Amino acid sequence: MSRNFKVGLFVTVAILVTTFTFYFWQIFKTPNLQADKQTSFVLLIPEGATYKNVRDSLDRYDVINDHISFQFLAKFLKLTEKVKPGRYVIKPNTNNYTAIKKLVSGDQDAVKLTFNNIRLKEDLIKRIGSRFEFGEENFRKALNDPAVCQKYGMDTLTIVSMFLPNTYDIYWTTGTEKFLDRMHSEYKKYWTPEKLAKAKEIGLTPIQVSILASIVEEEQARKVDERPRVAGLYINRLHAQMPLQADPTIKFALQDFAIKRILNGQLLIKSPYNTYVNTGLPPGPIRVADFNSLDAVLNYDKHDYIYMCAKADLSGYHAFATNYNDHLNNARLYQAELNRLKIMK
Repeated sequence: MSRNFKVGLFVTVAILVTTFTFYFWQIFKTPNLQADKQTSFVLLIPEGATYKNVRDSLDRYDVINDHISFQFLAKFLKLTEKVKPGRYVIKPNTNNYTAIKKLVSGDQDAVKLTFNNIRLKEDLIKRIGSRFEFGEENFRKALNDPAVCQKYGMDTLTIVSMFLPNTYDIYWTTGTEKFLDRMHSEYKKYWTPEKLAKAKEIGLTPIQVSILASIVEEEQARKVDERPRVAGLYINRLHAQMPLQADPTIKFALQDFAIKRILNGQLLIKSPYNTYVNTGLPPGPIRVADFNSLDAVLNYDKHDYIYMCAKADLSGYHAFATNYNDHLNNARLYQAELNRLKIMK
């Protein structure tokens, strides 16, 4: 074998090696998913999905640029043999290796679940159920199952008090039971020995605190700084065994939250949530109370007020009174302003 031939062979092999090395580098490292796009793509892989299902989803939304290189590496890294369910965020200009390795390892991205300002259990079901694989129907079934609720020391009316509005990182594939366990764990974290002692001192259980907090929040949603004073008024009424006479409970009983002026006839509605007719707390929360409202009840303002109505200046604050005559004067001023503005219901 001549020296020139050897040199030529060496050069040829070197060129081929370099070419294939560069080609494989491109397959692995060149941006190929969401190429030149500005937003991430969220790939949801349900339990039992196949590689074909994954490819169909990626193709439907035009996620892959070079299909041949992706398919080659998917086979090489054995993604085609086993697909792991989960929620995977594919960022702009992701290369094949990063994306496929993420899917092969099941390194899913958590759902950043935020819920607040929720009034009805059905609202809670839709807000949360739609974000996870278990879906709305399974979530609805769980929250309406007495046995499930009893596991957490609650019933189907009080179960919403277990949900504390916040932001949580939870995997999309989390099952209903594990999700509820997580919410219960967060609930127990809030109820420290100190908070339990405060509730006991007031004469309330944690669930009753949640119920009262929901009324306080509905009564004073806009002015957080006034919630402890409102809570103090309701606690005064509870201790005096007076009906709470909370207008928000009437709206809840009527399932009409657009009412601006409660009429006398509406105060007669037959409902366990009518706090004008029934003494004590209603059987469940009238909304999902937030931390501010729970804290307002546990750290309520100590005063002698037992009456309140909205201020006539429509500032969102309340006029408080210790006796009925002062309350009537405050109420007349407020009603006069409503009449002037022609707000009749």
